[in-house]
Amino acid sequence: MDKEIKPKNRFLKKAAVAIAGAAIIAAAIYAITRIGDNTYKADADSVTIAEVTSGIFNDCIRLNGRVETGVTVQVSALETGIVDRRWVEEGAMVKEGDIILTLHNPNLRQQILDSESQLAEKQNMLRDTELAMEKERLQVRQDILSTRTDYSRKQRIMKQHEQLYRENLCSREEYLQAREDCELARRSLALLQERLSQDSLYRREQIRMMRESLRNMQENFSLVRQRADNLNVRASHSGQLGNLTAELGQNIAAGQQIGQINILDDYKIAVKIDEHYIDRVEPGLKGRIERNGAKYDVVVSKLYPEVTDGTFRADLRIEGARPENIKVGQTFYIDLQLGEPARALLVPRGAFFQSSGGNKVFVVSKDGSTATLRDIKIGRQNPQYYEILEGLTAGERIITSSYRNFGNANRIVLK
Repeated sequence: MDKEIKPKNRFLKKAAVAIAGAAIIAAAIYAITRIGDNTYKADADSVTIAEVTSGIFNDCIRLNGRVETGVTVQVSALETGIVDRRWVEEGAMVKEGDIILTLHNPNLRQQILDSESQLAEKQNMLRDTELAMEKERLQVRQDILSTRTDYSRKQRIMKQHEQLYRENLCSREEYLQAREDCELARRSLALLQERLSQDSLYRREQIRMMRESLRNMQENFSLVRQRADNLNVRASHSGQLGNLTAELGQNIAAGQQIGQINILDDYKIAVKIDEHYIDRVEPGLKGRIERNGAKYDVVVSKLYPEVTDGTFRADLRIEGARPENIKVGQTFYIDLQLGEPARALLVPRGAFFQSSGGNKVFVVSKDGSTATLRDIKIGRQNPQYYEILEGLTAGERIITSSYRNFGNANRIVLK
């Protein structure tokens, strides 16, 4: 059986020719751009050239900051419950005590009903006990009055029999019986008086204990009622409500954070600063922001110790007047003053710094045909310029665009 293989061979030959052609073109480009091992040929229009100047170096950095509230208060639920109603929405202004959410807790409601029932029962028991004790006290007083009357009467009878016995008008037995009856009446009166006294102490103690128990129950009931009131999640401070995460029907646990209140009496500007400046930025440094042509003073109020992704965080406080209609989340450009302005050699900022680390630059010849790599030393930097400490003089020109395509070249031919 014959196989058709010629078309396939023809395709392979065309692919080989294409690959060879690409290799020839690449070699040609390399030959054009490379002149010697350490020379690179570049189009003069493809690079940026700037002149070294002598001028006043303003020792500041430009930062991008975001407005945040100076004080933020977390909003948390005090009781467990299901979100039954949202009274305000995120972003609304609230006053201290305003209800933000209402939660529903059936178990807590049952506790309130049980506490109310127990409290009513305890109050009724105390009232009944007080009535019974008062009735008993009155009965004892009545008994004392009767016994005292009986004792007085028997005292008289005893005295009469005593006189009659002396006159031999009654028997000794009658006299002794009258005296014993009088003594019995006296002791009965004394016992009743002692009982009244003891009962009074007992009643006072029993009433005190019952009232204390009732008071404890009332306090417990008040706590349960307070827990019920805590199902209304209220604003603890006046401000703007933010990050409200609770939704209708959501089960909220006690202590769970559901939002925050931004207190708008004060603001701060949060910034991220390149770690290059970590030794130069400190609390108290001053800066400025500009809005609608007006300038406002700011000062570094707080530094955060962590360095993340080559930056560290800081907070700036607005001093004096602040921009009108300032809003949380708004962004500002800040010029942060690191030192006093001074005269220095300056070169414009450019991508060469990232390519060479700022240690080397290509210095352009006077006729502009070549550029030679030279060691330099850069000092401070601001949003516009680098300060040159060594290696360059005023009037010289350097390439400030990226050196990424130059490889290991130390000389550039500009065409």
